[in-house]
Amino acid sequence: IQQRLRFMEKVGLGYLALGRSAKTLSGGESQRIRLAAQLGSNLRGVLYVLDEPTIGLHPRDNLRLLDTLTALRNKGNSLIIVEHDEETMRRADHIVDLGPRAGIHGGEVVATGTLRDVERNPNSETARCLKTPLHHPIRGSRRTLRDVENWIEVRGAKANNLKNIDVRFPVGRLSVITGISGSGKSTLMHDVLWAAMREELEKRKRAGNGDLFKLVSGTAEIEAVYEVDQSPIGKTSRSTPGTYIKVFDEIRNLYAQLPVSRMRGYSASRFSFNAQGGRCETCKGHGAIKLEMNFLPSSYVPCEDCRGRRYNPQTLEILYNEKSIGDVMEMTIEGAAQFFSAHPKIARPLSLLVDTGLGYLKLGQPSPTLSGGEAQRLKLVTQLKRGVGRAQNEQIRKMRKPGSTLYLLEEPTIGLHMADIKLLLNVLHRLVDEGNTAIVIEHNLSVIAEADYIVDLGPEAGAEGGNVVACGTPEQIAKNRVSRTAPFLRDTLRRNT
Repeated sequence: IQQRLRFMEKVGLGYLALGRSAKTLSGGESQRIRLAAQLGSNLRGVLYVLDEPTIGLHPRDNLRLLDTLTALRNKGNSLIIVEHDEETMRRADHIVDLGPRAGIHGGEVVATGTLRDVERNPNSETARCLKTPLHHPIRGSRRTLRDVENWIEVRGAKANNLKNIDVRFPVGRLSVITGISGSGKSTLMHDVLWAAMREELEKRKRAGNGDLFKLVSGTAEIEAVYEVDQSPIGKTSRSTPGTYIKVFDEIRNLYAQLPVSRMRGYSASRFSFNAQGGRCETCKGHGAIKLEMNFLPSSYVPCEDCRGRRYNPQTLEILYNEKSIGDVMEMTIEGAAQFFSAHPKIARPLSLLVDTGLGYLKLGQPSPTLSGGEAQRLKLVTQLKRGVGRAQNEQIRKMRKPGSTLYLLEEPTIGLHMADIKLLLNVLHRLVDEGNTAIVIEHNLSVIAEADYIVDLGPEAGAEGGNVVACGTPEQIAKNRVSRTAPFLRDTLRRNT
């Protein structure tokens, strides 16, 4: 018992009450408690396999965790860690770098050895990112705060551990909420901002919320609020990236307009794997047959009739540029963007996905197989697609009312490689350039250094947190002597000058 409690104290969880409900814990707190359950024993000769243990951790807590993992190694244990964190890589005795890219473009061992060995490899994307870190701001300059006309302002927020704080965020800018894990960031976003904005937009007063906060101003410019999280975009194989971003509807319409389709009387529904007529009836358009296994998880085998292509032979006879609808489902997003380049309604959303680093996904890939990071970027592109569709013309973009949509994101960099983080930042900047407002909870210093405005909570976690430590630009926060984020941010900004 003492060993595990000491471990929790070492990784910065000493403030937690033992009887606290698991539902109220932040992502970083939950992660460290799970690690304590596994790593808190005093064993030797054990092989530990950890999948991104630094998820949800502030850079300070990250260093504490790495010290603990190093101590485990020194006791005679072995650790294999899947990780994107730079500090973890720099402490590793041996690195195996897979790639060179993602999906069908990856799956090979690019480099192995010490950090220096990996950095010498010209084919390693990881080595490139380590040797040439991002220069902040990546676009050369930040959006100024001087000409911000409207601010989303909250006063007297005291949900959970928040200490009756007053806080505000600029409309039409990229804001980042920082602070030690457990300092009140999730509470501020979910229990205060999200709840307040929904209440305001729905014009529906909820009993009790007035005791937790008071929304003062800034909502007049906000037309909608979206919380873009890492929850799955679909739970069955009927949901795919193509259907989620609505591009598959346009592809079906295209196939329905082909001369052969018109001769046969095929409509767009003929090319839907969810409707009778065009789909394979053996697997009902799933492309696979589910095998129920007693006492074991269900398994899936490819459908023998359609061979996983979801459609019946008659539907697959309809070809566009010598490709059937089944062939299109098997294309990567990158390949499909080129294949449909003559059709902007199809190519434009697919190109956005390519720009976000998701070009390796297949159009017909079942949504349950996507990672949380992939699902979140798909959601972001879906929102970005709305703006691109209605603001292609530069004049229309200028006429649009700024700050029309508020996006709330919690740690969007989870599971992302350093190269993917740059692509994510480009998407966030494009959303804000469209006149929207983005508020992000983040520990990743590359995202923090890109913010137009930062709200740093703390100074510590739990009862010792919940205060606004500092507000301002990254340069202003870096100079703050109380902020726990400042020293790490200062190093990041200094490294990039």
